[in-house]
Amino acid sequence: MNNENGKLILKNRLRVARAEKNISQQELAHLVGASRQTISAIENGQFNPSAKLALILCIALDKKFEELFYF
Repeated sequence: MNNENGKLILKNRLRVARAEKNISQQELAHLVGASRQTISAIENGQFNPSAKLALILCIALDKKFEELFYF
């Protein structure tokens, strides 16, 4: 278990999935209705998206939740 003081840390493959689609952080942000800074923060593990945003990211990147997010 990767943890920080016993807490599970949600990690993601957002940057890789975005690169596969050849879209910028700004383009992805526009697609999902978020800011580029939010996309950057998610990719860098500084922010965990809400369930709604996570699902919208999955749809935008044509990925299953388990393909983008993991512990």
